[in-house]
Amino acid sequence: MHVDTMRAIDKWAGIPLTFILTQILRIGKAILPREKRALRRILFIELSEMGSTILADPALQKAKNELSAELFFLIFHKNRGSLELTGTIPTANVCTLREHNIILLCIDTISFCLWVRRNKIDTVVDLELFSRFTALLTGVSGACRRVGFYSFHNEGLYRGELLTHRVAYNPHIHIAKNFIAMINALLTDHEEVPYSKQRIEDSELILPQYRCSHEDITKMHGRIKEYAGGAFKEKEHHLVLINPNASELLPQRRWMVERYEELIKKILNRRPDVLVLITGAPGEQKEADNMCARIEDPRCVNFTGALKLSELPVLYTTAALMVTNDSGPGHFSSITPLPTFVLFGPETPSLYGSLGNSTPLFAGLACSPCVSAANHRKTPCTDNKCLQAITVDQVFTVLTPVLDSLPLIPCD
Repeated sequence: MHVDTMRAIDKWAGIPLTFILTQILRIGKAILPREKRALRRILFIELSEMGSTILADPALQKAKNELSAELFFLIFHKNRGSLELTGTIPTANVCTLREHNIILLCIDTISFCLWVRRNKIDTVVDLELFSRFTALLTGVSGACRRVGFYSFHNEGLYRGELLTHRVAYNPHIHIAKNFIAMINALLTDHEEVPYSKQRIEDSELILPQYRCSHEDITKMHGRIKEYAGGAFKEKEHHLVLINPNASELLPQRRWMVERYEELIKKILNRRPDVLVLITGAPGEQKEADNMCARIEDPRCVNFTGALKLSELPVLYTTAALMVTNDSGPGHFSSITPLPTFVLFGPETPSLYGSLGNSTPLFAGLACSPCVSAANHRKTPCTDNKCLQAITVDQVFTVLTPVLDSLPLIPCD
């Protein structure tokens, strides 16, 4: 479904449904009060943002280590691969929803209601920022502990009164710390209004680092040769990755294609021992082909759609650096040492920056960031001056020290 369609359904169906479910739960609690079960199995819900599954991992690790709980996860089917990157959630403990159309979504929602009871989930943590749909899923889960963000007196969406642990979303700290605050709410031995009244240190924002074998790297080099042909020789080329697109969820995050092309030309001119791979989803192949045709250099290769999501960490391990819009790859690379340069516009790196070896580029215009939890991540902007303000020379200047630090490989 289109993003705006999903937003409309979430609003017009979500408001009455969350209100009705609130009344049902209140009546049920009054008639049949239940004792809380021991905290053993936690379900995390995060549907739409693949990058957020990486940003949530420190919270997941804290739940696993300090609560000794078995972890489960609910996510949109198309985003399932993002959970495989860290491996924190066992594959058997992942439930998915197909969002292609409303019928499939309804069918899978019913299946979820059965799945969550079959797995005896006692705690649900809703990681979404004020989504009514995930609030409903949390409410119908049957869990005795339901943790989520609550607006209190702040601007925010009506989500009913379905939570047992209301956490104050703090728009002044990184989202990864907000996620950890939800686990702290479960660790607190007394009720707080609001949760969570604890300081979260930067040292808690630790991600597991991906390790690949020599065989994995050899296979990756073989895959690159399939696309680059004789233009790539692993002993003669450093790999520079360019990820020029972003999802349809927020098209305002895109830096201009012509600027990526100019940046690629500068990189290729600077280092004759560099091969540039344009990465992206299969649907971006045509645009990448056009970029390569305009650049007219055999060392610029269209690599879009070449890899599964689970294979990206191997590519990132073998590459020298990456430039990307504010999108999933900027977070996926954080489980590797890859120097990553991320272009921010409608979002701010202060709240959504990568937890890895990442350098944000952010113009900091007065109107930016223009999306937040309060506006359901929907901006009226149709002219992203925030990204237009970032020039090719600025990006090239920032990445040049990394580029120049690469060992020189003599060319034949």
